[in-house]
This record gives sequence, C-alpha cells and structure tokens, in this order.
Amino acid sequence: MSFPTDLEIAQKAVPLHIKEIAAKLGVGEEHLHYFGQNKSKLPLELIDEKKVAAANLVLVSAINPTPAGEGKTTVSIGLNEGLNKIGKKAVVVLREPSLGPVFGIKGGAAGGGYSQVIPMEDINLHFTGDFSAVEKANNLLSALIDNNIQSKTRSLDIDPRTIVWKRVMDMNDRSLRNIVIGLGGRTQGVPREDGFNITPASEVMAILCMATDIEDLKKRLGSIFVGYTYDKKPIFAKDLKAEGAMALLLKDAIRPNLVQTLEGNPAIIHGGPFANIAQGTNTILATKMGMSLGDYVVTEAGFGADLGAEKFLNIKCGYAGIKPKAMVLVATIRALRHHGGAKKEEYNTASLEKVQAGFANLAKHIENCKKYNLTPVVAINHFPADTEEEIKFVQAECEKLGVKAVVSYGFAKGGEGTSELAQAVVDVVESGVNNFEKLYDWNLSVEEKINTIATEIYGASAVNYSAKARRQLKTIKDLGYDGFPICMAKTQKSLSDNDKLVGRPEGFEVNVREFEFAAGAGFVIPILGNMMRMPGLPAVPASEGMDIDANGVITGLS
Repeated sequence: MSFPTDLEIAQKAVPLHIKEIAAKLGVGEEHLHYFGQNKSKLPLELIDEKKVAAANLVLVSAINPTPAGEGKTTVSIGLNEGLNKIGKKAVVVLREPSLGPVFGIKGGAAGGGYSQVIPMEDINLHFTGDFSAVEKANNLLSALIDNNIQSKTRSLDIDPRTIVWKRVMDMNDRSLRNIVIGLGGRTQGVPREDGFNITPASEVMAILCMATDIEDLKKRLGSIFVGYTYDKKPIFAKDLKAEGAMALLLKDAIRPNLVQTLEGNPAIIHGGPFANIAQGTNTILATKMGMSLGDYVVTEAGFGADLGAEKFLNIKCGYAGIKPKAMVLVATIRALRHHGGAKKEEYNTASLEKVQAGFANLAKHIENCKKYNLTPVVAINHFPADTEEEIKFVQAECEKLGVKAVVSYGFAKGGEGTSELAQAVVDVVESGVNNFEKLYDWNLSVEEKINTIATEIYGASAVNYSAKARRQLKTIKDLGYDGFPICMAKTQKSLSDNDKLVGRPEGFEVNVREFEFAAGAGFVIPILGNMMRMPGLPAVPASEGMDIDANGVITGLS
C-alpha cells in the first residue's frame, strides 16, 4: 500500500474556519482581515513586546542538505503539532514559498505528509499576494530609475553604467539574468544593461523581513542604493521620492498571514527570502507576532545551519532584539549517507559505514551551535529506508557530544510522532542551559566579520578576495556600510563554497568573488563561488506534472 502524496493528504483535510484558529491565540474576529475562510492577515497592533520577551523561541535548522532538502519545514510543523499535543500553547512561524522552486525541482514549502500547513495549494501558489506586492514595489523603483534617466527636466544625472538595482520576478528564468533594455529609439528609453533577480533574493523582500513597522519600512526603502551620478554622487531611492509609493504597494504585505496546520493548530507564514542568497528567515514582524500570541514559537531558517541559522542568529536576532531559547538541528540518515560518500541512487540504501563517515557534517553543526551558547536537540527526520542500526549510531554519537537525538515521525504521524521531540525541546527550554550570544561584533571590519564566519562556522583556513571584490569593499567602506552584519551568499550543499566538498571539509579556502550590499535591509553580501540570484529550471521541471481539472482539483503540486 503506497503512502498518499502531500497534496492528497492536504485535500482530504477539513480545515477549521480561520476565526477558530485565531480564537486559539486569543485573537478576536474583529482583528482579522479575511482571505476566504481559511486565510487571514493579522494587524501589527497585536504585537506586544512584553510578551515577546517572555516567549520561548525555538529555532529549527539542519545539516547541509541533499538537493531535495531534509525536511526542516516538515519537522517545524510537526514539532508545533507535538508541542500542542503535550499541552503547550504553540505556534509555528514560517516563510512563504517561492514559485521558482515550486515549478522547478525543490517543490513548495508547506511541509509534508501529516505535518503540513493548509490550504497547501494556496500557500504554494499566490497565497495572499505578498510576493506580487514585493515584485511590484521593486519594479516600481526600476521604472522610476529609467524614467529619471529619460527625463529632460527632472533628471538626477544618474550614470546608467553604475546602476546596481535589478528588476525581479518570482520564477526560475536564467535567460533574464543579464539583459539589455531601452531599445527601439529615443522615445523607448535609454539603452543599458540590466537583469532580473528572483523575488526572494530581492532587497525589497529583505527589507520586508527586517522592517518593524510602516515608518521603518519607508525609511529602509528610501535607503536603497541605486547607483551614482556622473560626478560620483550616490543615489538612493529617497532621491527619486520612491519610498512612499513603494510602501503603499506593501501596505497589506507587511501584515503577517495566519493559516493552520492539519491538526488545527495556528501557523503564521510571512516573507520568503532564500537562505543561500538572502537572509533566509521569515519576517521580524511574523516572529514577534507569534511570540506575542503563543508561549512556544517554532521557526525555521533555510538550508543548513551554516546559512539560515547563521544569518538568523547574527542578523535577525540583532535587529529584532530576540533570543532563541532552544535550537533543533534536523538530520536525515540519507543526508548522512550522502556526506559519507553515497551517490544519489544510494541515498535510500542502508550503509552504517557511510553514516559513520557522514556524521562529521552533523558533528560540525553541533559544534557551531555551541559557539552561540546553544546546545541543540537533533531531530532525526525519519524515512522508511532508515535502519535501527544507523539511527542508534547517530543517537550514541550525539550523546557523546552532550546532545540528545530524537527520531521525528512527523511526516507519517503528525503530532503523535513528534511528542518525544517536543518534550525534549521543552526540557531544554526549562533547564535554562542556553544563553544565546551572537558570533561576532557588528563593529568589526567587514573582513574580520567574514573571516569569523568562514573560519569558525565553515571551517575554512583562509579567505581570498578577487580584485573586483577588493574595489567593492572600498566602496562599502566609503558609503559607511562597514558596520552592517554579513549575509553570505554561498552554496547550501557544502560547509565550503565548493558544492563538491561534502561531509566536513578541512584546509579549504573561501573565495569572495564580489560584493553586493542591501543598504535598506542593513547587511553586506559577500558572494562566494558561483552563486547566482536568478536560478534556472531543471531539464524536467516539476511544472510538467501539474494540472487542474474542470472542477478545480489540482494535481501534481508538491
């Protein structure tokens, strides 16, 4: 008997009206802005900083994943179900999915099996329109830039060769990475090179995730760096008087979205930056909303702990003034086999030898968590091909490192399969063993901050800079952005910047190819290796298996 697909499970669910979910959080119907019967926006006035300070924040991260991912979202949702099942008032706070991966290879981000948020189809597609609003705000600024270059009366004298701002679209489309615009004659604009990023990699998305209210949103939007004038004067979005209109387009998108899990527990989903090329966490407002309404708040940071968790802990916690009281590291036996040398076709083939070799990757992430004064709980996300021998080995090795490893059966059993994990997390929180500290001081130089991340978290022996990166580093310092935290753009497949180096590589050097910076969001972005901000589709996109029938029933979405 085959296990039902995620979509089949979600479609069989009978959701509660969203006002019933809100009531579980003590939120009255008068505060809800409905998007149908099972989605709602939440007003920012529900955020209570005193409750935020008292809440128990749990960060879920992972080891370096296989291409399909190791189930952080599934474990996060399952953990939320488990916490509610053992009597805790818990809410899970997640990012919104991007359409690029949905139609590409990785799939959506609504969880899996019996640990899902619903309505799964809506969440994975247009949801409440937040991504569309981010695109429109971003591309409004692009239009204003090109209009100003064209203008004969209100020109800011922008040098088109210096413009760093790109258009965005929420789709994997490699052909748009580098383009030429303004062709067709004098009335069609000024020809120049341009390009597209995917929406989750945009600075507007990053700003939405960093903003604390509408006024802060406008200030950050106005601080977006555009380029230079011909006489080398920096130009910002505020010089184009863009921030008010951009904020207007984001007036609904700034409010967090309330949905529910399969078991009828609250879930807040808001913002969606990638963790390999952006900060990879949901919005500060969504996290604080959850912390205002729940006693336990489960949130996840994208990809491995060397990316999403590092950025959550060093960037988001710094700007938001929040501290996790527990951390969960998701590992799978198949990923440990991968890091131990297994090829893709061997991921589901039992091999204690490969798990033993691959454990070094998990051990390094445990070591890294402890650098933040956080002792993690390891969640072994269970797959049918896992053997008892492999699981027992991982648990025994984790115990030697002073860490508890618990098997999570959330995919197959929902909250019933995560109650043990939930209790382990509660035990850590109640023990008070964790006392979070950031890894580095933001006041260090950009080079010192990068070196700290590269050597302490990745395990690199040195950091190299290209000539282009060195020139850009001077620009960052000249503009006064060297006090920003660092948002590394790096492959998620390895602790290094080389995706072929699995396990726990040693003796490698990190290479900074170039820099970008997000002046509005407030961080510097070193780009390592071959990272790109507009992905491409695979040879066989997931979209080929998707359809909708005459009754509106969707198939093939995952």
